[in-house]
Amino acid sequence: MRAAILSAVLAGVIGVVGLATLGTAHARDPLPFERGSWSKLRMAHAEQPTVVHFWGLTCGPCLVELPNWGKLLAERKDLHLVLLAADPLPQQPEQLAATLDRAGLGSAESWAFTDRFYERLRYEIDPAWAGELPRTEMIARDGTVTVLRGVADLAKVRAWLDAQAASHPPAMR
Repeated sequence: MRAAILSAVLAGVIGVVGLATLGTAHARDPLPFERGSWSKLRMAHAEQPTVVHFWGLTCGPCLVELPNWGKLLAERKDLHLVLLAADPLPQQPEQLAATLDRAGLGSAESWAFTDRFYERLRYEIDPAWAGELPRTEMIARDGTVTVLRGVADLAKVRAWLDAQAASHPPAMR
């Protein structure tokens, strides 16, 4: 009897340790997105074609499409992808990172809304944005923004990347 109880306790401890290890298996937690972060993000990617994809753990279509973004990121080395978790309520960074890892996006730059007044954050990004997710912004070298509302048509993203590459061929060596 004692051996059975000891085995059950040991299995439980191993299970908890295993779960704790799984929770930290991601590359890194998302950066905190707070007031002023949009300006910082835009400055960090200035003159570089960048795709910013807004998603959330509470958005079913977002979770379904994330693996497609993972495949695109693996396929296109010219894709500068920034993922921004824009849930109305802040989510656990570990859960966000684990979700991105499962979708093949653990290496992508990632941010998460951390301000409970998320309307202010949305307004900084786009005063006309009502907060619907998913949403994708493709920001060209010249700062021109193309918005894709809803689940992104990745063929449009590929075409946009091709157009960006054609407008700025690599320098001759």
